[in-house]
Amino acid sequence: MKKKVFALLLASIMVVGAVTGCQSSSGDTAEPSGEETTETTTETTESAEGEETAEGTYHLRVGHVLANTHPYQLGLEKMAELANEKSGGEITIDVFHSSTLGNERDMLEGLQLGTQEMVLVSTAVLSSFTDDFLVFDLPFLFNTTEEARAVCDSELGTEILGSVESAGLKGLAWFENGFRNVTNSKHVVNKPEDLQGIKIRTMESPIHMESFSVMGADPTPMAMGELFTALQQKTIDAQENPLAIIESSKLYEVQQYLSLTEHFYAPAPLFVSTTYFDSMPEDMQAALQEAADETKVYERQVLDEMNTTLIDTLKEKGVEITEVDKAPFVEAVQPVYENYVGTEPGMVNPDILAEVQGMLEEMR
Repeated sequence: MKKKVFALLLASIMVVGAVTGCQSSSGDTAEPSGEETTETTTETTESAEGEETAEGTYHLRVGHVLANTHPYQLGLEKMAELANEKSGGEITIDVFHSSTLGNERDMLEGLQLGTQEMVLVSTAVLSSFTDDFLVFDLPFLFNTTEEARAVCDSELGTEILGSVESAGLKGLAWFENGFRNVTNSKHVVNKPEDLQGIKIRTMESPIHMESFSVMGADPTPMAMGELFTALQQKTIDAQENPLAIIESSKLYEVQQYLSLTEHFYAPAPLFVSTTYFDSMPEDMQAALQEAADETKVYERQVLDEMNTTLIDTLKEKGVEITEVDKAPFVEAVQPVYENYVGTEPGMVNPDILAEVQGMLEEMR
């Protein structure tokens, strides 16, 4: 009997202890956990706010579609240094090359959407925003680099650079890619007729495409990131780009012939997101703009120095180089001026062209 009472008493004690233990465990877990979460959240918020106030860092990502040895990359790396220095460490810029952040159109949209802060692009891709940049797409408009730079740096050039600000793109400076030349894997191109039937990659510019169409070629627009593979697989026969791209993108590995046509001049506008720029205080805006202005000069110098050796470098790589008489090419593309200069959408503004030609006449 005593054994039964003892057993019942022991069982009761165990049940009460288990219930009490469960309640204690639940309370210990839930209550401190709530306090911990609240304290951690507060500390994190204060820490984040403290860092923003103390460091004031403006972190920008800038992308381009060319190789990491191209003057684009070297110029943007220099700008990152200058912006950081001029802002006292407040501005940091990360540079992304080789279409890492997407093609040019993707990156421009990124600036508008707020998913990217800066981009360096060609002018041809800007035609969907405004027609003002189209004047730079015209073939054989400039005879020398000096002429082209003078127009870019003029009051008109500044107005064109700022023409897309309302679309979310704040123009900072005109970088440069240089004059474009034709390469192909078929044969020497010495005159327009030699382009007959050649499938050539061009930029997504109706004016660029028309320029090659009137010379008998078969123009095919294609993103830069797809170019090397297309040439390697013989999907296309030819392409046209400045010497710095031909060398830095190793196009000489898949293109045997180079003709120094210099048919288009290729400026490169540098943009920052208008929304992001407007969110910066005036001193940081000034630091970023000053860095861009100084980098423009630096990037052009890098390109000039590179161009002095690129012909010899490409010859050493096995490329057959031809210096052409440009006159027949200039004559062949005159229909482009007749068809693409006008007041309708998608055409070069005749007033802008006239102003550019007036500046060129004064320099020649």
